[in-house]
Amino acid sequence: MNERDELLVKIERLEENLVKLRSLQEMDREEFMNDFRNIEASKYLLQTFIEIMIDIANMLIARRRLGKADTNAEVFSILAENKVVSEENQETYGVMAGFRNRVVHMYDRVDENEIYDILQNNLEDFRGFIEEILEFIN
Repeated sequence: MNERDELLVKIERLEENLVKLRSLQEMDREEFMNDFRNIEASKYLLQTFIEIMIDIANMLIARRRLGKADTNAEVFSILAENKVVSEENQETYGVMAGFRNRVVHMYDRVDENEIYDILQNNLEDFRGFIEEILEFIN
């Protein structure tokens, strides 16, 4: 499988996660908070989405020999330096990587209100990443 096809498989997974996240986004705060499954599903979907973003970034960096990142957030800086993603969005993607680290390593520091707010206010940032990668590979 070539690079483009591998990326498209990963993007398909991102698209699937985004559909699921959008269905959770449709809930009002009370409905969302009243069932722990909504919170846990959202955390998992967000974490997985961001991990796929990081995988895509690492794949492009390695295959195109764009540099070496020391942190997950830094992979997006390297992509921005190489015009794969915009400098404007690179910072947002870095914040996403930090959120992923908190979910994985400091799970007790992720408030369910924060999860709900991300669903309500930030899903377009996820869509933006998909669009930037698709534009880059097409």
